Amino acid sequence: MRLVLIIVAAAFFTFHQELKAQNKVRWMSFEEALKKSETKPKKIFVEVYTDWCKWCKHLDNTTLAEDKIAKYLNENYYPVKLDAQYKNPIVFNNVEYSYVKAYPQGYHELAAELLSGKLSFPSIVILDENNKVIQALDGYKNCIEMDMIIQYFATDNYKTTLWRTYTKNFHAMPVGNR
Repeated sequence: MRLVLIIVAAAFFTFHQELKAQNKVRWMSFEEALKKSETKPKKIFVEVYTDWCKWCKHLDNTTLAEDKIAKYLNENYYPVKLDAQYKNPIVFNNVEYSYVKAYPQGYHELAAELLSGKLSFPSIVILDENNKVIQALDGYKNCIEMDMIIQYFATDNYKTTLWRTYTKNFHAMPVGNR
């Protein structure tokens, strides 16, 4: 009987871990997102970060670690993490963007382009299905703010509804199920 309980507990633990892994954001490179978007157009969610940024890590470990947020991003966007100090070139919209050495720390030209030159971390950039920037937002976002943002753009509400109107009528999806 004890062996059966151990096997059942192990199976439950394994199933629970697999379920949790499914609800993590499935990050991809910028190039992967662009390639996937060619065959199945979707908006691209870009988190622009740096390795040294405390708030970037906090965003990853809190808001973006929420099951509901991760699931929504995976289903409705191609999620990309873009290191603003990435050293290799990236081709985007037929332009090659490279790393720029600058004092005290360099930056990637694509990060600067997506953020209109305002290098602030973390930042979120939403690209439409044609790879055009819809919106760039800087700073840490909590779960409710992120929920509003990702639903607003994924559902194309940004085309017909002002942000202040949208937020007044917004019903957040439940979070905290990690």
